Amino acid sequence: MTRADLEHIIRAAGMIVNDDDLIVIGSQSVLGQYPDAPAELRISREADVYPRNFPERADLIDSTIGEDSPFDRSFGYYAHGVGPETAVLPDGWRERLVLVSGENTRFVRGWCLEVHDLAIAKYVAGRPKDLTFTEALIRHGMLDCRTLENRLASTPVASEIRELTQHRIARQFKIG
Repeated sequence: MTRADLEHIIRAAGMIVNDDDLIVIGSQSVLGQYPDAPAELRISREADVYPRNFPERADLIDSTIGEDSPFDRSFGYYAHGVGPETAVLPDGWRERLVLVSGENTRFVRGWCLEVHDLAIAKYVAGRPKDLTFTEALIRHGMLDCRTLENRLASTPVASEIRELTQHRIARQFKIG
């Protein structure tokens, strides 16, 4: 996916749900902070989004421009309508959102996760594809270990999940 593809999804999803503010929480939110992110971070064909003011309308996104929709078949990418509960995020993440808006989005505002908040969500989820993504973020110098540790400290997770997440971060940064 490219930044232009993400802008197209933001524009289309905003029109579908009649909301000028969308939250982008999946891996492709990296395109907010890094519009020219390395190709290995842009391999996903989907952008996980939800309407900021009407999260209950996320199903409209899936049914209209979701996977295997005419939109997907025409453009080769799609939106996945999700909810605010989809990602486990550190306290304060809303204040760090990165704005994607302009003529290409028809001024619909796509609010993308800041890269460290995105990485925390990926580390907490811990799926192989998530950890491959965070390894690539590290390889490209996009993550700071201390910032991740501070964000994890403010993430509302059980102590077992916090410890597991700390271990994943340490292993990838080769600490200890």
